[in-house]
Amino acid sequence: MSSEAMSVVVDVNRIPNMVAQVANLNERSNTSTQDENIYEKLKKTAQDGDIERLYELIAEDPNILDHFDKATFCETPLHIAAEKGQTHFAMELMTLKPLLASKLNVSGFSPMHLALQNNHIPLVRGFVALDSSLVRIKGRGRITPLHHVAQTGDAELLSELLLACPSSIEDLTIKCETAVHIAVKNHQFMAFKVLLGWIKRVNKKEILDWKDENGNTVFHIAASINQTEVMKLLRGTVKVKAKNLDGKTAMDILQTHQTPYFPEARRLLHSVKEKILCRSTMTLAGYLSKNLSFIEKRNNLLGMSNFSLTRERSVSGSDRRDAILVVAILIVTATYQAGLSPPGGFWQDNKSLKVDNEHFAGQMTMSAKNAFFFIGLNGFAFVSSLYVIIVLIIGLPMWKLIYASTAALSIAMIASYVTIFPTTYTMVESISRGVIILAFPLIIGTMLFATFMAFIVDKRSRHRVDFPVSCFSKSDPAHPGYPLMFSAICVCLILFYIVWPFSEPGLNRVM
Repeated sequence: MSSEAMSVVVDVNRIPNMVAQVANLNERSNTSTQDENIYEKLKKTAQDGDIERLYELIAEDPNILDHFDKATFCETPLHIAAEKGQTHFAMELMTLKPLLASKLNVSGFSPMHLALQNNHIPLVRGFVALDSSLVRIKGRGRITPLHHVAQTGDAELLSELLLACPSSIEDLTIKCETAVHIAVKNHQFMAFKVLLGWIKRVNKKEILDWKDENGNTVFHIAASINQTEVMKLLRGTVKVKAKNLDGKTAMDILQTHQTPYFPEARRLLHSVKEKILCRSTMTLAGYLSKNLSFIEKRNNLLGMSNFSLTRERSVSGSDRRDAILVVAILIVTATYQAGLSPPGGFWQDNKSLKVDNEHFAGQMTMSAKNAFFFIGLNGFAFVSSLYVIIVLIIGLPMWKLIYASTAALSIAMIASYVTIFPTTYTMVESISRGVIILAFPLIIGTMLFATFMAFIVDKRSRHRVDFPVSCFSKSDPAHPGYPLMFSAICVCLILFYIVWPFSEPGLNRVM
């Protein structure tokens, strides 16, 4: 009996707990029902685009929009409004809760994607106006709004998206496709032209050489689907000899078709091959196994990594280059000024009465021996600093103009040395004068030519690397005629300064 009594007592003690649990369950059920009701109301409000009703629901439950933060994937009221094209409601809701714009639903789409899929263009423009980063939001398959517009071919909207978010041009899908790949694959020629024009204007032509998961560039794709107009626009901009993962170039892809097929594309590609100096490509491994080029050694000397050029530049290396450039410019300025105003000045008159004291106006007053050492040392400092400047500026924006100006400055300095060198009397002094006349043009011409050719060789070598990185994808290699033209100029200048002094009667007499 005692055990049964104890059992009854225990059961009686549990009754209050059971009652409390039942009460909690009822309360949760009521709360859940209320939540379902209010979220159904919110859904209906989003479908209707009723902004006034939205604020009424917020007044009933101030935390009503916070519920969507708990779920990684869910259909928010912004998804519903975007799908229905409720522009004003969607923008109001996005202003209240900006994070809703980046939420993906269970199908992997953001509100921006849904607005595009349902062709609600004003709403898309509204989203971009409030948050331009939405152009890069990635949905199913890493498809961004820019990719979607490139596929549908809306050139005007595509232009607006590019302007709002320039970096979106670099986004890739899960198939490693750019917006350019997508536009060409879907035969959206106008969209392709917009993308190509944008890429050229922002100087990111290396994107055209990026490859998809099969190793195909835009040029490969254009060749495979007979997009001859696309191939014409890409001609001279992309690597024609680039190979895909099957080891095929665009030419190889065309040759897989029978002769009746794609005659215009085949003719075009043959024309490209003939008109463009296109050497065989090089693998990344082949490039890395080669010795450092002159330009790469320069980068190492300045503390600039040759591979940091692909994504980011070394700040410390740039500062070091600027410091060296400032010092070199100061030395060039000082030596040039010293060459124009030598110690002792210049003779102001002509004197030819005595053979051992003959001089002409504009010549240095110092003796030929002292003049030889002065001009030799001053010229060495000038040429050395000038060489440093040339090495540092080559490859920078407008470097060709600066390079030409530097060459002109050096030629002017040579002319100054030849003019101010005093009259010589002995064989040694005459030989010294001849060394000045012959050596300086030869040294400066060799310096200019060697540096220019080193840059051209390095640039063409990088252009040949078949790898989708901006450091190796320079799409504007130096024209093959540049080295020949520059070589001819250097040779002509050297011959001019060698022959000209000996053609003057006065100089023949003093020599």
